[in-house]
Amino acid sequence: MNARARLCATLPALLPSADGDFLELLGQPGRRLLAQRGDDVLAVQPLDDACMPSGEPVRLPAPWPRRRGGWAVAPDLGLAVFAGVHAVRAVEPSGAVRWEVRHSCWHGACRELHESYDEYGDRADHRYPERGSAGFSVDGAYVWAHVRGPLAVGELSPETMDEWLLLDAGDGRVLARADAQAAAVGSFHLPHPTDPRQMGLSIGEGQDGAPVRWGRWDGKTLAVEYFEGDLALTGVSPSGERLLTVTHDQDALAVHDRRGAVVDGLEWEAASAVPRHPKAEPDNDETVPYWDWAGGFVDGTTLIASTTESDEEWGAGRHWLLDTTTAAPPTEVTYPLPVGTRPPEGLGDGSWTTPSETGDALYVWRLDT
Repeated sequence: MNARARLCATLPALLPSADGDFLELLGQPGRRLLAQRGDDVLAVQPLDDACMPSGEPVRLPAPWPRRRGGWAVAPDLGLAVFAGVHAVRAVEPSGAVRWEVRHSCWHGACRELHESYDEYGDRADHRYPERGSAGFSVDGAYVWAHVRGPLAVGELSPETMDEWLLLDAGDGRVLARADAQAAAVGSFHLPHPTDPRQMGLSIGEGQDGAPVRWGRWDGKTLAVEYFEGDLALTGVSPSGERLLTVTHDQDALAVHDRRGAVVDGLEWEAASAVPRHPKAEPDNDETVPYWDWAGGFVDGTTLIASTTESDEEWGAGRHWLLDTTTAAPPTEVTYPLPVGTRPPEGLGDGSWTTPSETGDALYVWRLDT
């Protein structure tokens, strides 16, 4: 028996499709933000509890093109942070730069401390740099940033490649720094939903691995949990007590506690938990399904995951709901209209998102009971 999805909201793109990245729904229930990054601007629309526009949209000027790093926006829309190739820069809606933290260059073997984007923006050897990321704490007081070390002032040790920084969002002061113990190609942050002093960091090292880190700040010291294994962190439960991961090889989906231990009974091997696509060839090792590096918590006990990448050759990608309170197998989700190929994202309040088939909107769904 399938689970039927009910459409709750359709959120149109904030930028023309040719000018922007995919839409993202950010924040916690009651403080949702719809955001889309363009080359010159980060467009953000505040939403109400029903995911309808609430208040005027904000356009924050971007200091460099979108392919040159990540971004994050404060819950109150008063600040955006851009994690670039050479610096983490905080920009106000007016375009004023509030602060900047410079670090070593993210491009390959380049260890220069560039002073501006103009120094390398047109250089062919810096066209496809690695990248870090930044994330605001749930209350907007802190910015967590994953950077290529060292900083412009001081270093942890000559052996440190990537650093994890805790910054004061108001003035950019470095409150704490830790060795990320990684050499990233890319990364992203997932905040604790209620505690501003905790943050998750998922790092991609290409074929070399996928480290996960969980940070805790007690006001003086940044303590980091270094999870065992190669994992992609895809979700944090509404309570913040549980984490969802997918293995780097995409074989297994699992729920962990915040120390990294897998919760007993909450691990699903795709090959045994999910049937092959109905149009896939049977008894063929190449048609065994595998999880996408995406998903999340629909609510405190329900997960959403997908197998769209492994289903692609055979037809429409499939989405799955998993109940963490029972031993029931994953339940396939059916939609009343076509959805896009990007995987779903859980929102924690009983809903989840998918892109539209054309990619020019974001759909918000709930279970049709």
